[in-house]
Amino acid sequence: MKTKIIIGLILALAAAAFVIGSGKAQEIRGTISGGEKPRIAVPDFRGSGSAQRFMDTFNQTLWDELAGSGALTMVAKSVYPLNVPQRPQDFRPPSGNVSNGPWLTDWSNPPARANYLAFGYTGEQDQKLVLFGFLYNVGQPDITSAQVIGKLYYGSLDAEGAKKVAREFAADILQQFGAKSLDGSKIYFVSDRTGNKEIWSMDYDGSNQHAITHYNSVSTMPAVSPDGRMVAFTTYALGNPKIMIYSTETDKRLPFYNPVSSAVETPEFTPDSRHVLFATSLDGWVQICEADVSGADMRRISHVRAIEVSPKVNPKNPTQVVFISGRGGAEQLWSMNIDGGDLQRLTDGEGYVANPAWSPNGQFVAFAWTKGYEPGNYNIFVMDIARRIPVQLTHGAGRNENPWWAPDGVHLVFSSKRGQTTQLYTMLADGTNVQQLTTRGNNIQPVWSKAIN
Repeated sequence: MKTKIIIGLILALAAAAFVIGSGKAQEIRGTISGGEKPRIAVPDFRGSGSAQRFMDTFNQTLWDELAGSGALTMVAKSVYPLNVPQRPQDFRPPSGNVSNGPWLTDWSNPPARANYLAFGYTGEQDQKLVLFGFLYNVGQPDITSAQVIGKLYYGSLDAEGAKKVAREFAADILQQFGAKSLDGSKIYFVSDRTGNKEIWSMDYDGSNQHAITHYNSVSTMPAVSPDGRMVAFTTYALGNPKIMIYSTETDKRLPFYNPVSSAVETPEFTPDSRHVLFATSLDGWVQICEADVSGADMRRISHVRAIEVSPKVNPKNPTQVVFISGRGGAEQLWSMNIDGGDLQRLTDGEGYVANPAWSPNGQFVAFAWTKGYEPGNYNIFVMDIARRIPVQLTHGAGRNENPWWAPDGVHLVFSSKRGQTTQLYTMLADGTNVQQLTTRGNNIQPVWSKAIN
C-alpha cells in the first residue's frame, strides 16, 4: 500500500509540473478519471518503398517509448480489430449496424476498450524517411473532433532515422498526457569492461555506449550538472585522488583546483551548476566541503569526527543537503542546511545507508539501504522527505545500489549484481518495469542527465 501511495504522489506531481498549452491536452487530462491510466492502442505502422525496411525498428521503438513512460496502459495487440487505419481517410462511419471499414468504435468498444489510437505510415521523400503520425481520441463521435495529433516527422532513411521519428512522435504523444519524454537524456556511469574503471556514457535506453575517459586507471563517482553541460568524477590517474570536470558537449577536461588529500570524492553540483560539493580528508576525517566550479574558494561544511560523504543538494531548495554520515555509528541518511546547521537523521539507525539521490521535484530521495538484511546486501528505497516514510522498491533480486532519478521524475536507474557481474537497470519509481541497459563488464554508479537544449 505504501508503494502505491508513493508512486501515486510521484506521478501526480510530475503531471502537475507540466504546463498544458493546448485545448486538446486539457481534454485528454480530463478524460480518464479515478486515477486510471489512459489506454492506448498502437498497431504496427507500415511503410512504402525503402521505408518499409526500417519499420520493425520504428514499431519497436514507438512501443517501447510509450510503454516505458509509466503514463499509459498499452492495449495488447492481440485484441486489435482486423481493419487498421493508416490515414484519416481510411475511417468510414458505419451505416446502421453495417460496417463500412475502420471506425472509432472498433477501438473504443470491447475487446480493445482503448481511449486513444496512435496510427500512421511512413514513406520516402527526397532520400529521407517521412512519418505521417496521428493520435486520435476514439471516444469522440467523429474523426474531426477525434484528432489530437496529425503531424509530419522527418529522419534519415535508415534505422537511426526510424528511431528518431518514432521517439519524436512518442514525445508528442506523451506531452498530451503531461508526461515527459526521455529522448536526448543521457546516463553517465562507471564501467570496467576495458580492464580499468573509466567513465562511460550512453543514451537513456542503453544505446550508444562509449567511454568518456581513457586514463587506464580508476575513475569513479560521476556527477552531472543540473544544466547537463558538465560531468564531474574522481580519478586516481594522476596519483592522489582528484576531481576532474569534463564538458559533456565536447568531452574535454575543464579546470578544477583540488586540495591535496588522500580522499577527494563524491562530487555533486549545486542546482545553479556554479558550485561543487564533495568529500575530502583535511584532518584525518573525510568531511563535506564546497567550492566553486573551478575548485576555488573552498570551504568546509561539516565538522565532526566521523566519515561524511555523498552530499546531494535539493534541486528545488538549494539550502537543503542530504548526505551519508557515520556520526551516530552505522552510516545513515542525514539532512542539513548548506551551512552545516539544522542536522536531522532521516533513517532509523538500522543497517547501512548509501547513495542518496533527489527526485527532480525535490520531494523524494532514493537511496540504498541494508535495512532488514545483512550488511552488504543493499536494496533500493524511496523516501518522501516531508513524511519520512521509506518504501522498498527492490526485493530479493541481487545487490541493488546507486539509484538515480531520470529527468522525468518517474524513472530510476540503478546498479544490481544479479549473478557474476553488476549491471545497470532502469525501473519506474514503484519498482516495476525493470529494464536491463548494460551487459559487458561491471557497470556501477549511474547518473542521469537531462537533454541539453
